[in-house]
Amino acid sequence: MLRATIKYGIIFISLVLIQVLILNQIQFSGFVNPFIYILFVMLLPLTTPKYLLLPLAFLLGLTIDLFSNSLGIHAAATTFIAYLRPMLVSVISNRDKEKNNYPGLKQNGIQWFLLYTAFMVFFHHLVLFFLEIFSFTGFFYTILKIVVSSFFSVFVIVLSQYIIFRD
Repeated sequence: MLRATIKYGIIFISLVLIQVLILNQIQFSGFVNPFIYILFVMLLPLTTPKYLLLPLAFLLGLTIDLFSNSLGIHAAATTFIAYLRPMLVSVISNRDKEKNNYPGLKQNGIQWFLLYTAFMVFFHHLVLFFLEIFSFTGFFYTILKIVVSSFFSVFVIVLSQYIIFRD
């Protein structure tokens, strides 16, 4: 239990630092905004109860908001995907057959992880970017920004699974 807490604490701090110090500085033409910090919520064990999952997601989003001066939009988007996560996992997989509790790439395969990541990132970006603009003005511009940023974020998250999270 203590080992898992330390592991996820290190993942939390590392992802926040990578997001704030490196990835928040990357922005191509106003479209590509990679957000890797949501990987923390994605990699929590699938049996994590909602009473722990939701506050952890809110704390993660709030931490990013504090460093980004973004007034709670990351907290809202991250809490939203934490809320959707159990339903999404039950829709995209048959957990009765699968015995693994860790939702990583190596444990579940590329097809499952890519689908899981794509949905989580898309829903996060959908909430984040529409809360950021807080209007339907420029609807198609916002949709384009969501799609392009989602594609790049999924790419970075899957790449991180090959490079860093190999266990």
